[in-house]
Amino acid sequence: MGFLKKKKKAYECLSDDKKREMYDKYGKEGIEGGPHASAEDIFAQFFGGGGGFGSFFGGARGPRKGDDLAHELGVTLEDLYKGKTSKMAVTRNIVCTGCKGSGGKPGVSAGKCKTCDGRGVRLLVKQLGPGMIQQMQTVCPDCQGKGENIKEEDKCKDCKGKKVTKEKKILQVQVEPGMKHGQKIVFEGEADELPGAEPGDVIFVVVQKQHETFKRNGNDLIMEHKISLLEALTGFQLTFTHLDGKEYIVRSQKGEVIKPGDIRVIPELGMPLFKRQYDKGSLYIQFQVEFPKPGFLKEKNVTQLAEILGQTHTTVKVTDEMVEKQLQNVETKSRQQSHAYDVDDDEDEGHHGHARGVPCTQQ
Repeated sequence: MGFLKKKKKAYECLSDDKKREMYDKYGKEGIEGGPHASAEDIFAQFFGGGGGFGSFFGGARGPRKGDDLAHELGVTLEDLYKGKTSKMAVTRNIVCTGCKGSGGKPGVSAGKCKTCDGRGVRLLVKQLGPGMIQQMQTVCPDCQGKGENIKEEDKCKDCKGKKVTKEKKILQVQVEPGMKHGQKIVFEGEADELPGAEPGDVIFVVVQKQHETFKRNGNDLIMEHKISLLEALTGFQLTFTHLDGKEYIVRSQKGEVIKPGDIRVIPELGMPLFKRQYDKGSLYIQFQVEFPKPGFLKEKNVTQLAEILGQTHTTVKVTDEMVEKQLQNVETKSRQQSHAYDVDDDEDEGHHGHARGVPCTQQ
């Protein structure tokens, strides 16, 4: 519970007579700035530090807060679309109920550790050599850095003098529709308890697993789909299962031609918006066109294809002065270049007796 919430709760626990007394004392005459004080000033004085109820509740400084405890929560894209509730078991330290955090039996208080004189640390001096020493500060082994000790026979039988015991608790972790990767689900005050300290929070960090069909971009979904050249020219239809389990079918428009890399969108078929799950993003489909393998066309089919497409080959004027070159695949060229570099390296090693780029050492 935050410091401000604790102040409010403390005020709510007062009796009506006490509340009326505090109002008469601070609400009418004690507010700095008089009747023209702003709401921010009044709030700061009542629940902040410096005056009014702030001073009544001990000022702005509260008890120190313990460390937060973070866990990763692996979820699927379906979980983030529909929402999911998981039961997570958390083991934490709680203040011992037997000794109320004192660590000793009733009526027994801890004494100052004699080994470290209550400092919780020891200073060790190590001789490194003649006239050379090293000083190191280590945690006191007798009191484990607490600065105090309890005799073995006086320790609490429940916590064995540790002041805390273990507790296993089941937390209901609610993944809401529209949550995103990296978002945090916080359980306030559910981390380890320490005597005289406010417990930290248990934090679950949402970690989205990779999906085989969809990629997420904000509130939108992206899906890649491969179609044949025939489908790209004459039309296609595709079916897919959405994150909610529903089956959808999509058809291209009549006469539509899909080019490689073309993107089409379906509104309202993306991810739900966080806290506004009835509003959804869009689904984008990016198309890849799969072309036939080389040599699939026979000579007689070329003329037929040209007639169907209404196209002819581009004619160019060739002269004797032109130099003809052969096209190569990029991958083939890259492999040849890589092989050439390997040959050069081998030659260098064979001729000079050392690896290329390593300087010689002259005697």
